[in-house]
Amino acid sequence: MSDQTQSGSPTPASPTPTTVTVGQYLATRLVQLGADHVFGLPGDFNLSLLDQMVTVPGFHWTGSTNELNAAYAADGYARLRRGIGALVTTFGVGELSAINGVAGSFSEDVPVVQITGMPSTAARAQGLHLHHTLIDGDYEHFFRAYREVTASATIVRLATATRDIDAALMTALRESKPVYLGIPSDVAVAPVHAANLRTPLVAASSDAAELARFTAALAEAVAAQSRVTMLVGPQVHRRRLEPLIRSIADHDGVYLASQNMSKAILDESHPASLGTYMGAFTRVDAAREAVDSAPLLVLAGTVMSDFLTGFFTQRFDEDAAIELGLTSARIADTTFYDVRLEDSLRALHAVLGESSRPAVSPVGHPDVPSAASPVAGEPLSQEYFWGAIQDWLQPGTTVIADAGTSFYGALDLVLPDESALLGQPVWSSIGYTIPATLGACVADPSRRAVLFVGDGAAQLTVQELATVLHRGYTPVIFLLNNDGYTVERKIQSPAAVYQDITPWDWTLIPAAFGAADRVVTAKASTQDELAAALEVAHATTDRSVFIEVCLPERDSPRLLTVLTEAIAAAAAKH
Repeated sequence: MSDQTQSGSPTPASPTPTTVTVGQYLATRLVQLGADHVFGLPGDFNLSLLDQMVTVPGFHWTGSTNELNAAYAADGYARLRRGIGALVTTFGVGELSAINGVAGSFSEDVPVVQITGMPSTAARAQGLHLHHTLIDGDYEHFFRAYREVTASATIVRLATATRDIDAALMTALRESKPVYLGIPSDVAVAPVHAANLRTPLVAASSDAAELARFTAALAEAVAAQSRVTMLVGPQVHRRRLEPLIRSIADHDGVYLASQNMSKAILDESHPASLGTYMGAFTRVDAAREAVDSAPLLVLAGTVMSDFLTGFFTQRFDEDAAIELGLTSARIADTTFYDVRLEDSLRALHAVLGESSRPAVSPVGHPDVPSAASPVAGEPLSQEYFWGAIQDWLQPGTTVIADAGTSFYGALDLVLPDESALLGQPVWSSIGYTIPATLGACVADPSRRAVLFVGDGAAQLTVQELATVLHRGYTPVIFLLNNDGYTVERKIQSPAAVYQDITPWDWTLIPAAFGAADRVVTAKASTQDELAAALEVAHATTDRSVFIEVCLPERDSPRLLTVLTEAIAAAAAKH
């Protein structure tokens, strides 16, 4: 039968429910925002909430091996999606396990929603001495802790539940910061009006008058210059503005450098690309000079932290630059409030198109040597390894690199076109990347992830590799085994006992996780073994590839060497 009744009238559509539970309302909002994969673990105080959330069409649960990993996975998911990520934990023990990951999201402007299933409203009101509490009748210890690492923290009340949820999600959208929602078990199952769900949440718009004032001032500033240099930071990723950045770079007279947390936001082969800017540690002198001596410098979504500025060795005058932030813009001493980054960048694109400038001369790439032909039996070094990786990487790769050796080795690569680097240089929590790889694979399974993680970092979070493999994702994983904490060895006391870690048989890990048939493993200690492993990784696309790379204990990539020398020198002064 067709979609009409026998009388010829259209079949009535299923009526939209007038009420939903609070758990269903929250899940629907997340699905509407594209955060349809939610990470976490069950616990007795969130079971009623989860039972409601999983009934919502389009909602997908991704169980993690612990709550910290869930927070890292939600963060990686949000970064790759350029939107909101979410996790659900239980009260106390679960949410405290996750707080380090959520703090990292706050530090690096990632909109993650931490959802905690709490004891019932009655239990909280009576101050009952329940498990997972501190047995003092105070149920807000952990809520107060989350207030320190989120843009908003709310314990949802039934009378205001829909407003509480919407306000928190709007804050995450507006500020690109994590938010916290505590939902008591009785509130999670209580009915609320569903009318608001007819209108999906959208980010706030710029103030029209302020935007017009800013655009006029910008046009005046840009018109006086024949060259414009941009330094682009990670906040541009948070607003999904990479295509607009590329359009701006296509204008004549524009140079564009990226901070290390937004490396390759513009293809590094683009004529306007200055590569990665890190103050005194910028690889190409001409690129550093183009930023530091720019007649007009535009800072777009930048973060001025130590690791992103080469330990504050930038020579440009930040106050003289045009600054485009997430929710405001500044030209000289005038700040334009309620001007969002997407609108200020569109204004810059339009202004640049209204006048002509001479084309810039490409600055050129840093001298990144390819690896020499492999010598049988020759032990690997950091220099040889990263040279081989430079030759092996393919366009369209998501490179994920853990803090330390991995990240600063990857930073010196010239990434192939349509590639990106995912790392955590500001918060620098080792072990972040294995769960973040899960989040990245869930967010965009069409792009192959290539993960670089050290042995010390991997021991913190390696169990999430089981989730990656059993869900059928196929990243290439390079486990850099250099027998301990190399960054700390480079900074101070390299032979100290606390720099050592227990040795693991790394290539047996996938089998221990019950996923031996889902991964190809290899171990490379020499140049020829690495060449063979890279050939296998290139040819294997239907399974993950796990390669243990054995490197000298105290060897490090070029950039990490100079950075740790700077850290050690700064510590010696104080």
